[in-house]
Amino acid sequence: MSVLDFFRKKSKAPQKVTSGRFEIERDGEIAYLEYTIAGDILELIETIVPEKLRHQGLAATLAQTGLQYARDNKLKVDVICPLVQGFVSKHPEYADLIMR
Repeated sequence: MSVLDFFRKKSKAPQKVTSGRFEIERDGEIAYLEYTIAGDILELIETIVPEKLRHQGLAATLAQTGLQYARDNKLKVDVICPLVQGFVSKHPEYADLIMR
């Protein structure tokens, strides 16, 4: 058996990764939270809120939506986005979802 054959047998099937966004549309503008799902991990990547929509609580709503989605679907959460990290620090009821 060659080394290449050995690694082919050891390699796992590719993991399905889903990418998407949680979105809120207002006045023709879209605020969103980008995510990926791989296996049982929801990665919350980046929150974007257009200037015209800021200071309306949309980032918090997006964070809550993503975290509730994780809870409803029994996913663990890897938080990359600083806005979501801030939300979780103020809402400890979601701490059990966060990967340690």
